[in-house]
This record gives sequence, structure tokens and C-alpha cells, in this order.
Amino acid sequence: MTSGASDPLTGASEPVNAPDPVSGRRPGNGSGPALMTVDHLKVLFPIKSGLIIDRTVAHVHAVDDVSFTIGEGETLGVVGESGCGKTTLIRALVRLINSTGGSIKFRETDITKASRRTMQPIRREMQMVFQDPQASLNPRKRIRQILETPLKLRGLSGAEIEAESRRLLERVGMRAEHMGRYPHEFSGGQRQRIGIARALAMNPKLILLDEPVSALDVSIQAQVINLLDELQDELGLSYVFVAHDLSVVRHVSDRIAVMYLGKVMELSPAEELYTKPIHPYTSALLSAIPIPDPEENRRRERTVITGEVPSPIDPPKGCRFASRCARASDICRQVEPQLTEYADGHLAACHHPQHISAGELAGAKRSPLSPVSSGEQMPTLTS
Repeated sequence: MTSGASDPLTGASEPVNAPDPVSGRRPGNGSGPALMTVDHLKVLFPIKSGLIIDRTVAHVHAVDDVSFTIGEGETLGVVGESGCGKTTLIRALVRLINSTGGSIKFRETDITKASRRTMQPIRREMQMVFQDPQASLNPRKRIRQILETPLKLRGLSGAEIEAESRRLLERVGMRAEHMGRYPHEFSGGQRQRIGIARALAMNPKLILLDEPVSALDVSIQAQVINLLDELQDELGLSYVFVAHDLSVVRHVSDRIAVMYLGKVMELSPAEELYTKPIHPYTSALLSAIPIPDPEENRRRERTVITGEVPSPIDPPKGCRFASRCARASDICRQVEPQLTEYADGHLAACHHPQHISAGELAGAKRSPLSPVSSGEQMPTLTS
């Protein structure tokens, strides 16, 4: 995310963890210890059958062997079609649901199967902002009560809670008199600001955002995104930003992961993903972004995906996108592609990548983030 102006509340002249003015990258992105490491994570939901004794007859492969890291002060965008596993992924990261396999490490501590006692201090550093600001706030509680709960868990009391609640509301662009109101008295954008304030109450280092602006008007989306940007610069926060709107993700992310049917298809620095997509699925998603200029919108060539998404209960043997891909060959239908690492840390799981030269392919290598079930075959170029 881009650097913001100095904070009017603290008077800080420079933001914390500001991006490099030349590269645009933040300190900690791709260097130094990772804030969170996700290694071959799986989340399978069992399908039960039986009248007297329930037995598992199949599984829904919601998240299937996903690996990545999140650096200090970094924003990782996660995009894909509905049902690709985005929300399940971030809920597993914060342990709202349990994973089936793989591991999740936060600051080198394995939290995959950690006990409640182990998770208690770690949960304070990981907070979540939900998609629906109406459903995520208790309608029976005033805003003061909603903010008091996490502040009490921090050990504050009395006047400290009152002062901190006011400061949190002001930080997200609201006024102190709003503390006495109920959630239904606010607009969608204001409710989402309250949800962000509640997440900030625990002084987290990582915030997971589940489509935080999808239910808001475009003008309100911009306000919330600018707010998140300013908070990241001020507090050095890391974000995992889930969305289906690729135009929004482009403006907020340092890196972007593209998911399809529980798998990572492509993982790349944000700008490079938009200017040089390697996977055909990514190209199709980008071609669906509306362009405000009607003439330019008519001139561009769209990539239309045909066919139906395969069943997550019985996913295909090879590449999961092969049945809908115009570039697919026999190997795509038989062998799962590895995550191949190209220049600048651009990863793609495709046997026949696009926008890649022979020289770039010669310098490519298998990424250690590749799924265990993927093959060893290097990609090949096609016309």
C-alpha cells in the first residue's frame, strides 16, 4: 500500500515502515523473518452419510496445499472466483476453523494445533475484519460496549477504557458522540470503520480482511481503503486482503495470490501481476475488470472462460483449471503443475505459461512452495 501523510493525531512526520520511494517495496517484504509462514495448508470439510452412525464418505477440498509467507508491514491480496477458498483460508489462519493438514507459524511459533492457552497472547496480535459490517457487530450493544470488551482484555479499566475508545473512534474518522449509538444507526461504511476500530483495540500486528469493502458504495470503498492505508503506515500493520474486485486489490496489495478451487494458481508482486500475468486464469480475471473509458473497453480483447467449475468434492487429477483453459494439453489433464518461480519472485502453476520468453523459462526453477502432489515437469512454451 502506498505511503500516507503524517498522522494528525500523533504528529508523526514520517510513517512507520514506509515504502522505498524508488521500488515501492516496504522493509520486511521478502527480507528478514516472516511475520506468518503458511506451509502446505489444507482445509477439508467432511461429508457425512448415515441414519444411525455418521460416516465420512467424501471431503470438500476448500483449501488444498497452499503455502506462502507474510512479511512485516506487507499487504498480501488474495483473489479468485466465489468458492475458490479465499475466506476459508483466512479463517484457518486466525484459527476460527481448524486446518486438516500443513502448518501455520506466527513469529516462528507453530499455531496449527496450539492450545487455547498458547493462542491467547497470539490472538491479540491477529485480528479479523469481516465482510458484512452489519452482521459482525452485536445489534444489542452500543458502540461503547463493543469497544470496551477488547480493551478490558488488554487490561485497561475505568477512565483508560473511555479515553482509548474515544481515541480509536477518532483514529478511524468518527466522533466521540457516536459511542452511545447502536450499530443500526450507522451507514455501512461507518459500521465497517467501527469494525476496524474494534480490531485495532488489541494493538494487532496482522489484520485479516475478508472482502471489507465489497458491500460498500464505490466512494465509501475509497474512504475505507485510504483509512487502511493510513493505519498501516502509522502502525506498521500487515494485512491479508481478500477480495473479488481485482481493481481494488491492485491499489492495496504488495503481492497478490490468485486462487482457484483451493489452489494457488499465481503469486506475484502486485504491479507485475497486472502487467504480465503468466497463468491463463489470471488473464481471464483481469480481462473482466471494467474500464471507465467506453471506447477503450470496446477495443480490448476479452478472455472468456467457458465451462463449469469442477466439483471441489472430486477435483481433477491434473491442473484444476485444465477443463476450462484454451491452452490445456494432455499433460495439464494428467499432471498437477508445480509452482514455477520466474524473475522477481513471480510464481505460477502452469504447464504452458504465457508472456514468458525462452530466456526467462531457462532461468526459472521449481518453487519450494509447490504442492506436494505436483509433478516435477518444467513448463514448456506454446504458440
